Amino acid sequence: MIERADQLVLNYVSQAADAAHGVLRADQRLDFARRLRARIEVERGGSQNARQVAKVLARFGDPAALVEREARRLAEAGVATARDPAGVGAGAVARPVSGPASGPAGGPSGGGATRPLPAVTDEEAPPGVRAYRRIAQDNLGRRQGMGLPFAGLRRAAMSSANPMATGGRDARTIVKEHPRDTAALAILVVAALLVPFDLPAVAIFQVPLVVWAVGAAMVLFSDAWSVRDRFVGAGAPLLGYAVGGVLIGGLRVGIEAGMAAFVTQFFDVSGTMFMIGTGAGVLWLAYRLLDVS
Repeated sequence: MIERADQLVLNYVSQAADAAHGVLRADQRLDFARRLRARIEVERGGSQNARQVAKVLARFGDPAALVEREARRLAEAGVATARDPAGVGAGAVARPVSGPASGPAGGPSGGGATRPLPAVTDEEAPPGVRAYRRIAQDNLGRRQGMGLPFAGLRRAAMSSANPMATGGRDARTIVKEHPRDTAALAILVVAALLVPFDLPAVAIFQVPLVVWAVGAAMVLFSDAWSVRDRFVGAGAPLLGYAVGGVLIGGLRVGIEAGMAAFVTQFFDVSGTMFMIGTGAGVLWLAYRLLDVS
């Protein structure tokens, strides 16, 4: 997870550096990339969550637009660039740009050094950057009042999608990052699928119950979900078995049918309710694992 978040930042800075070829001089490109990386780290706030990092990068917008803004800033200051080696304006005095961009506190480190890359806000960004941000935010499904319900699940299914468009999350990434957690969900699904088969009991326990216990233990000892989510996901099959069996069985036999008829109906429907509860629990855990709420 940490490696993927850092890779998103490196890819973004590399795109900006590539876009700066032919626009900024070599020393200016290095200075710009260094300040851009520092600004991203400030906005990132130490987060190692790939989705949050992708959201931060989306706010910065198109790397090429940032390069153009830097070139305009240097041109307005009369600094020669690769695009305009002679500088802008007659008698313009070029200021050095290869020095450190900022001191430890983020302010200018000394005379002649370029100022730190400013924070990117919607008010100050060029129109092209603002448009790119809106597109990126739409793709991330983060705009208020927009996007389909559970759009994150749809994005996660795009296993070959660009992580910048999927918030750094996709189905393949989830499996790689949480192999034991996805294995636990698979075991719970297997437990539900074994219910219709009349398998011999293990000691006094039915096979689906044994398989469910293994999957439930893996879920309860996982740190990928909150405590509440773990108990909800692991307990949903038992809740469906017990409560669902009692309710549906009672409705099918009525009040005056007798205990024997009720027990018969309970065991007739409890297996189906166990499968339904398992499906609901697995879907909830998968949704929470994707962290798209």
